[in-house]
Amino acid sequence: MQYSSRYVVLFAAAVCAVCSVFVASSAVFLKERQEANKALDLQKKVLAVAGLMTSSEDIEDEEIRRRFTKHVRPKIVELATGNVVEGVDATTFDQRKAASDPETSTLAPPNRAKVLRVPNQARIFLVETDGELTGIILPIEGKGLWSTLYGFLALEPDARTIEGITFYEHGETPGLGGEVDNPRWKSRWEGRKAFDENWRPAIAVVKGPAGPPEADPYHVDGLSGATITSRGVSSLLAFWLGDDGFGPYLANFRNERGI
Repeated sequence: MQYSSRYVVLFAAAVCAVCSVFVASSAVFLKERQEANKALDLQKKVLAVAGLMTSSEDIEDEEIRRRFTKHVRPKIVELATGNVVEGVDATTFDQRKAASDPETSTLAPPNRAKVLRVPNQARIFLVETDGELTGIILPIEGKGLWSTLYGFLALEPDARTIEGITFYEHGETPGLGGEVDNPRWKSRWEGRKAFDENWRPAIAVVKGPAGPPEADPYHVDGLSGATITSRGVSSLLAFWLGDDGFGPYLANFRNERGI
């Protein structure tokens, strides 16, 4: 049986319309679940870099939410002044969206991390155990070789000693720059110093091996065969720990605690 061209076109259009309705409906119905999964994944990353769960630990979603609620206090800070902002829901704040909107961000000055825009406000996480502050978690991002790396840096309450680092999204080469995900490499950050004695950002990834934290506190082993990614990590940390990133907030934090 042969069909006319008009019939074929109308049939194809009808199929496309039905599929479009199906896809659109699925996106609407699944949006809430997608947002919940996104929030849960962020909670897992924060707990991991804070040392409140291990990468190999298999725990239920409800336990992740319980630990996060018990130990983590999200805060919104104004980057220019370092002041904590009240009246903004830190649980739903989308920092990446804020950074891409000209009304809620500013152009970044030239920087080696290749950060183009800086959000006026950013979200940090304070970690508490038994009512005592045990850590500060800062979001970090910057260009590697092929992609933008997004992650978290955890500092101890002295605002200088590094507790951990993680990158949860990137497109670096597996086995090379992709080794930013390697637990062995990430473990080498613990105990290093983010700032020197004058509170200038000092931590950097070097080419080749670094010494132990007590002897070489400002350096971390380079990623073999991934020089540009290694430089990117150094550059993004220098940016976000500096005056254009979380430097003003950390200065306020130190003053309030008499550090």
